[in-house]
Amino acid sequence: MLSLAITGGNGFLGWHTRVLARALGWPEPVLLTRADLADPVVLAAKVAGVDRVLHLAGVNRGDPVEVATGNVELAAALARGLNQCPMPPRTVVFANSVQAGNGTPYGDAKAVAAETLAGTGLDFVDARLANLYGEHGRPFYNSVTATFCRVLAEGRRPEVHEDRELHLVHATDAAAHLLGVATGGSWDAEMPPLRTGVRELADRLADYAALYRRGEIPPLPDRHAVRLFNAYRSHCFPAHYPLPLPRHADSRGELTEVVKSHGGQGQTFSSTSHPKVTRGQHFHLAKMERFVVLCGSAEISLRRVGHGDVVRFAVDGETPMVVDMPTMWVHKITNTGPGELLTLFWVNELFDPERPDTYAEPVESGRREPVKALA
Repeated sequence: MLSLAITGGNGFLGWHTRVLARALGWPEPVLLTRADLADPVVLAAKVAGVDRVLHLAGVNRGDPVEVATGNVELAAALARGLNQCPMPPRTVVFANSVQAGNGTPYGDAKAVAAETLAGTGLDFVDARLANLYGEHGRPFYNSVTATFCRVLAEGRRPEVHEDRELHLVHATDAAAHLLGVATGGSWDAEMPPLRTGVRELADRLADYAALYRRGEIPPLPDRHAVRLFNAYRSHCFPAHYPLPLPRHADSRGELTEVVKSHGGQGQTFSSTSHPKVTRGQHFHLAKMERFVVLCGSAEISLRRVGHGDVVRFAVDGETPMVVDMPTMWVHKITNTGPGELLTLFWVNELFDPERPDTYAEPVESGRREPVKALA
């Protein structure tokens, strides 16, 4: 368990890193703002005594001169604060890029930033990261994956202007690498990449979107497929939910299609809950979980980890609807009716008690209080 200070903690990679640290049970990191970086005395006080400083802040897009100077100046500002720190951190980790030193303004600036931080004399980790993808990426900024996901979620078709090979690393894997934690659970600190072409990526995500508009689950044969689908789903939430289910009626009654999966693992189970009983109060890093109320009425509540706003859905068994839990959102379901609640759950993997991918946290609060996580 390490104490952390993070620049860029509210960005895409910063959020994924904070979520993983939360899942590991580590203390909340110190978030270093641009204002902190501008004042070396304030910065030195904030990083004093921490185990690890993660420098994730950077400029990825914009005018080439601004990109170059922005990345160099951010690293220089951090170095000034570190040099004035009476109790310097044990390790400084820089979220560098595989493009460092490639002759572009961005790549050369990243190389200079690494040299600047290495010059502090502190233990230094130069983490060369490939293209990152994952939940809640910022479209038209963080990655082409986020752009394609957002375009498809809005019902449009991605445009591919230049096809080339991509090496994509999930942001949680990159976070594990930056935190220096061993591979385990839902992350791989070795950062195995998904190798794909831009056009192939667009077509794959388009296939996911076409199936998911009908509430169907695309083929999920490996961890990258699961994570890529989770990235797409993050751009659908909450506007696309609840999802209607296909229903077929005849003289005998009705049949409702709850899950139609096109490949990969899966496990289905059901539960009953007495009035006012709540189940859940946890989040997952990679596991996809589907809730369908078959009998009774309930409220499904969700909150993105590290955020305060709660999204709520009222559901009942009269008109069964799907709400799929987005990864890295704390969620729960509460029986709001006078009678028994019957809920069907589907997850995309077999339950492994050694790696449950379930992290307890209350929906209504971001506090780190111990909560009993119910199945």
